[in-house]
Amino acid sequence: MNYTYLNNLSKEVDIPKDGIISRTLYADEQVKVVIFGFSAGQELSEHTASVPAIIHIVSGEAEVTLGADTVKGVPGSWIHMAPKLPHSITATTDLIMLLLMLKGIGKK
Repeated sequence: MNYTYLNNLSKEVDIPKDGIISRTLYADEQVKVVIFGFSAGQELSEHTASVPAIIHIVSGEAEVTLGADTVKGVPGSWIHMAPKLPHSITATTDLIMLLLMLKGIGKK
């Protein structure tokens, strides 16, 4: 098959009662797509990625720290991050977040 179709991202992950869960939805040599479910108050502590990445907030709200800045993530928010940008995510409500890691960008 030469396509992947998901008709409702929010149904692709269950939010745990107390924690964070992630599930890879798609991966190839160019991109890895991971969906996360956070219960309110959960946090991914500051880290970096070696490749460009995109965060898309599907449902819920979060505080997203990007370097020295903090932005509010709400449904529909979209964030592109350069490689090696320190970032963290704190769910202020139950949260579903889509992460795309752009593995093939800049590789030859």
